[in-house]
Amino acid sequence: MSFLRIICFLFPFFLSAQKKSVMESVDLNKNKYIESAQKIWNFAEVGYQEEKSSAELISLLKEEGFVIKEGVANIPTAFIAEYNAGGPIVAILGEYDALPGLSQTSDPEQKKREGVHAGHACGHNLFGVASAAAAISVKKWLEETKNKGTIRFYGCPAEEGGSGKVYMVREGLFDDVDVVFHWHPSSSNNASLRTSLANKTGKFRFYGVSSHAASAPEQGRSALDGLEAMNNMINLMREHVEQESRIHYIITKGGDAPNVVPNFAEGYYYVRHPDPEEVRKMWKRVELCAEGAALGTETTFESEVIGGVYNILPNEVLQRMVYKELKGVGGVFYNEEEIVYAEKIQATLVNKKDLNTSEIISPFTINLSTKGGGSTDVGDVSWVAPTVGFSTATYVPGTPGHSWQAASCTGTSIGYKGMINAAKVLGGSIYEVIRNPQIIKEAKKEFENKRGKNYIYNSLIGNRKPALNYRN
Repeated sequence: MSFLRIICFLFPFFLSAQKKSVMESVDLNKNKYIESAQKIWNFAEVGYQEEKSSAELISLLKEEGFVIKEGVANIPTAFIAEYNAGGPIVAILGEYDALPGLSQTSDPEQKKREGVHAGHACGHNLFGVASAAAAISVKKWLEETKNKGTIRFYGCPAEEGGSGKVYMVREGLFDDVDVVFHWHPSSSNNASLRTSLANKTGKFRFYGVSSHAASAPEQGRSALDGLEAMNNMINLMREHVEQESRIHYIITKGGDAPNVVPNFAEGYYYVRHPDPEEVRKMWKRVELCAEGAALGTETTFESEVIGGVYNILPNEVLQRMVYKELKGVGGVFYNEEEIVYAEKIQATLVNKKDLNTSEIISPFTINLSTKGGGSTDVGDVSWVAPTVGFSTATYVPGTPGHSWQAASCTGTSIGYKGMINAAKVLGGSIYEVIRNPQIIKEAKKEFENKRGKNYIYNSLIGNRKPALNYRN
């Protein structure tokens, strides 16, 4: 066999070894990554208040030679970490905000952490670290092999209702990106093609006149009456919206004492639909409900848009490639101690599933239904650059997100195993797009065909500044 034929024969094995080195790099440093994820789980900082969490990720990436830009898009806890070796620009999203009101220990029974009022019930402590681990492993491969490629980690705060990525998109921070990768903690391993709901959120504040509710009610004008009248009209509106619409609200302030006519009341509202343009229309109707309620109760009101996100624009080219990488990495396998923990969690669940589900990779499907779907600011990113995501089993099978059980799992070895798997899938996928530029070319073609050539991005939040105090 000639020397050239030998080289041609061995070349695929050489490339396979390079990809393996990317994934082995994650394993070699997994204890460090687990330690960082545990720290962020302990911090449990809510949206736009993730000072310690973002600092932990910045430290992790800076230590590996990434160039850091902090406070991007006028958000103190948002940042970009970049390693620039030319070539295609690959973005990796990382989140790290916790959910308020979901304080939980890592015990398999509901138990609040003392002095802590939030919890990682969506696993963002795992999300940010796995994405950083993948960025680091790919950077090391690029340095060692002298391949061209730019890795850009986006530190994305306040995904939970704060629309952090939307401000980053609006500032043009993704305009030069070729492809975007993200993942999410879950109770299963899945890389199917799917979308999400567009969403707009905001607070409505009513102002009235206080008086004694018993001796002088005629002199008062109840802000709570205004808010309740608005809610009644919104509930009537539900009959006259498209079927896939979703509207939810809470009363965040309804007064201070029953015998005092409230002079202030506040509600927090979410409006969702698969089409962002339909969301815009529904929000205008919500505003009309507020106007009518204020007029009828002789109160006044003001409104503040808090967040707004697009639906995810899926990319089949990238999705099928990531699915292949997920199958190659495999699922999450429990040891005896983890099985005991998982069985105790399972006993508290309504939707019980076999524990070995965590070992299985769900079949690839194309599911563009938004039934049962949520919303994410990843949606806005997906409308400015080809974007792909997947999930790994970081929760006990059957565990719903945003639950105390999920918050418990993300602080255990079960969550960390899923996190390490996610880092490997990201690393392997990014290796593939850098080594095979045709994948990027085909993904961009699909992206342009779906989005349309004359598309102009127009965020649902308008020109408002980041809602840095929305969790206060």
